[in-house]
Amino acid sequence: MSATLPQAPGSVATFAQLLSSTRRGARLARLLATTQLRAWGLSPDVTEQAEQVVAELAANAALHGRVQSRDFRLALTLDTTTGVLRIAVTDAKGGQLPVAPTDSAADSESGRGLLMVAALADRWGTEPHPPGGKTVWAEVRHRSS
Repeated sequence: MSATLPQAPGSVATFAQLLSSTRRGARLARLLATTQLRAWGLSPDVTEQAEQVVAELAANAALHGRVQSRDFRLALTLDTTTGVLRIAVTDAKGGQLPVAPTDSAADSESGRGLLMVAALADRWGTEPHPPGGKTVWAEVRHRSS
């Protein structure tokens, strides 16, 4: 006799889009993310929080990660089992990975964006994306409605 163990209801939903490494592409990333998060039924608070994270990571990809004729990629992963929304932006420019911001970044002319991401996200980090790019990701916890 075989029995199936009960499993927690849940699923993983994904969204991914290549966008031009321009200000317009960064703006479109934010708009697409907001539309997708609303379609997934996330709360307005989580959607707004994630929208700000996407806006900052996409702007960084367009400004600092730009390589001529190469796009950046926005990926959203919603795991309802763990309650985690993962936002990942991959650009074509590798080299030095961004580092965790310090309090001194708040007074500088640049570098405040990742300080904001760190404040809004539950976790964030970076990883190389072979052959020459990088991915900056952030995770935001949510509650199912």
